[in-house]
Amino acid sequence: MILTCPNCETQYFADDSTIGESGRTVKCAACGHSWFVAPPGLEVDKARANPAAAHEIYRERVREQRRRKSRTVALLSWIGTAVLFFVLGVSAIMLRNDVVKVFPRAAGAYKMAGFTVNRFGIEFADIERSRTFNDTVPVVTVSGRAMNVARSTVDTPLVKVDLKDERGRTVATRYGAISPARLPAGSDGSFQVVLEQAPMESFQIELSLVDRSSAPPEALAPPAPEAPEDTAAAEPGTGDGTE
Repeated sequence: MILTCPNCETQYFADDSTIGESGRTVKCAACGHSWFVAPPGLEVDKARANPAAAHEIYRERVREQRRRKSRTVALLSWIGTAVLFFVLGVSAIMLRNDVVKVFPRAAGAYKMAGFTVNRFGIEFADIERSRTFNDTVPVVTVSGRAMNVARSTVDTPLVKVDLKDERGRTVATRYGAISPARLPAGSDGSFQVVLEQAPMESFQIELSLVDRSSAPPEALAPPAPEAPEDTAAAEPGTGDGTE
């Protein structure tokens, strides 16, 4: 006779004598499911004697097949959803600079998660700072290069220079433009910001990038004036103290 596992539908060939006259419980080697097998001819006799019972057995098998298919579909759906969220998460991390360009407020979430973001695609290099005097007027000059580390041409933002005192409080701010205004991928430009009448209590310099729309027009730094011949460096003890 042929035995069919009701759980996984694996079929086995078994000798009628192994089942015996009273039937026996068998176990599927494929899925481990156990079920009772009636002796040969008994199931046929029962089906003939009670057609309704045979029909119910058939319907139960169909329902079980549908339940297994439903579980398989649900499992595949969960796996597909998990893979989709994983891909989206990795993409959001790898392309975080592009995400922040579109949604600037996302920068805070990335920082809280411990990821650095550079939504402008610009990095500073070769920063130089100096403090001089034009007659008796203290002047702080900050210059350097701005490198485009993005994968495309960018419209350069403004360079914001903050002078801070020993307590970290901002005592003066000036904005400057990067030249040229558009940087192709991998290229660099330059900037120079001059702060005249710089407070003597300024000890630190902080550089950042801001959108052009964020800076008031009157705050933009004018072209650096030519230093007169008698311009002297800061006296010892009043060194720039900038960082």
